[in-house]
Amino acid sequence: MDELEHRLSAFKEEKKIRAKGQLSVMLHITRLASEKGLPLNADELRTPKEGQVSGLSKKRVQTILKDYGITHVLAEEGGRTSRGSLGNASDYVQFLNTLYNENKINITQIEQWWIEQVKEYLRGKPFKVRFDPSKSLHSIVSELLDQAIKRQKENPGVTYAGTVLQHLVGAKLDLILPESRRIDHYGANVADSPTARPGDFSIDNVAIHVTTSPSESLIRKCKENIDNGLKPVVITISASRAGVESIAKGWNIDGRIEVLEAEQFIATNILEWSKFSSQSQREQLNKLIERYNEIVAECETDPSLKIQV
Repeated sequence: MDELEHRLSAFKEEKKIRAKGQLSVMLHITRLASEKGLPLNADELRTPKEGQVSGLSKKRVQTILKDYGITHVLAEEGGRTSRGSLGNASDYVQFLNTLYNENKINITQIEQWWIEQVKEYLRGKPFKVRFDPSKSLHSIVSELLDQAIKRQKENPGVTYAGTVLQHLVGAKLDLILPESRRIDHYGANVADSPTARPGDFSIDNVAIHVTTSPSESLIRKCKENIDNGLKPVVITISASRAGVESIAKGWNIDGRIEVLEAEQFIATNILEWSKFSSQSQREQLNKLIERYNEIVAECETDPSLKIQV
């Protein structure tokens, strides 16, 4: 590794550049440095409302990737940057300007280096679930969700846990409903409100909300469901159930919302499908994960969200 690559690696590690949105920012600014020349002015990178990196979009990133033969979509959400991305963008401009002032800049090499980081990201290791007949299904599902929670803590601003849980619930619903009543699936970054959806999933008059972090906005949505004649169901991790019930109580609708623990919600069906046969439980778990991976392939751009049995 030469000095330039060493400094890029040190910057990436220091700023914890791991998520797809952050990599998109790095690619965009590097290409901007190639187009405009250095030094760059960090203040010009902010949009008027200072909520996004100016010029960053899905099309912009995919155009850069296409130059290297990469057609996989890196970030469907394009210019919607996560918390800290603007700060990382400013820090990266300063980093590039420093290299320029030291006469150690090589934009072509730098862009190629970031492309390799993107390739490594796209090859990212999936989550893993291991069927152990000595363990309860509840604990197996819980351990899987713990992996997502851990990865989320390592990548602030990226909702790994919520995404995994949403698609696990979606996979389970697909398996229990007849073909004629298959539900619609959406990427985890697609909010309810823009699509006028009453929840993450809708089945007849039931609005299902999937969350790992209870909030006032979630309960407000449940209140809207009730006002519109719908039955809200909240599916959350065990640790968050009390939080959902507490907020709902504050809104005086605690007795009108079904609050289910995700681990038990999923485990119970596997037990029922398998008719409590240990061997069949493994088969049913495999079936659930297979459907989950299909949904991730359809709705998400991050292959590391997939689960390996």
